[in-house]
Amino acid sequence: MNAMSKANDISIALETPNQAEVMALIADLDAYQHSLYPAESVYSLDLSGVEQGQLLFAVARNAAGGAIGCGAVVLGGAVGELKRMYVQPNQRGLGIASKLLAMLEFHASKAGCRLLQLETGPLHHEALILYARCGYQTRAPFGGYADDPLSVFMEKSLAA
Repeated sequence: MNAMSKANDISIALETPNQAEVMALIADLDAYQHSLYPAESVYSLDLSGVEQGQLLFAVARNAAGGAIGCGAVVLGGAVGELKRMYVQPNQRGLGIASKLLAMLEFHASKAGCRLLQLETGPLHHEALILYARCGYQTRAPFGGYADDPLSVFMEKSLAA
């Protein structure tokens, strides 16, 4: 099966994160981040602590229904924060992250979010390229984030 046909077999939908295979994806993401950065520079979010109605969580699944990627937006009125973006390494390069991001932006906009912010690390080269290609621009730290040399802060205005 070539990459194009594999990409066409991907489905993305809003789901809940409290599923075993989705939690395994998040654990893989955490392990990856901790392999790159010291613990004090990893700003993971425990999704179970997000109030109901404030979380948009998207899951990408392969043709067999297996979870291969995920992403979240934590809504806070007109501003949201993108969190937990991850695609399994063997599934990268198929446009899955772009599709996850587009779906999250669409649903965040529908929920009244006008500005989407994110924090990522400077060693996440593929993520930085993706975000820039999708219209995100660097900015100063926001919310409770400190100015950390191992953090890159970005934002994008969403269409009304």
